Amino acid sequence: MAGTGDVPTIFPTLLYDDAKAAIRMLTEALGFTEETVYEGDGGSVLHAELSCGNGRVMLGSRGRGGVFAEAMAGGGPVGVYVVVDEVDAHHARAVQHGVEILMPPTDQDHGSRDYMARDAEGNVWSFGTYAPGSSG
Repeated sequence: MAGTGDVPTIFPTLLYDDAKAAIRMLTEALGFTEETVYEGDGGSVLHAELSCGNGRVMLGSRGRGGVFAEAMAGGGPVGVYVVVDEVDAHHARAVQHGVEILMPPTDQDHGSRDYMARDAEGNVWSFGTYAPGSSG
């Protein structure tokens, strides 16, 4: 695979019944930055990109048609892991915004400190200090 420097090469992609609400939750409560949002007729989200650090997720509205939307139809929730430096502060922000917490900040046997949350449509978001592929 070709390397791209600081640009991620894997982009989790999620579809939501209410993509605009998901974008608000991810930006306001979980600290993501809105990079791009393309809306279709009727206010559906055709494509959005949100960043956190040098990672990005893509998301859109369910039921908008197309091969990807059809392939994802009926798909269950997904899990996404995001590296953050200040787990406890990140968790406090999520709690302040009413995000459902599945596991409070916990020190893991492998040295990471993590917490786990669920968004309004059932996707599980884990935030922690473990950075896969990093040295040390």
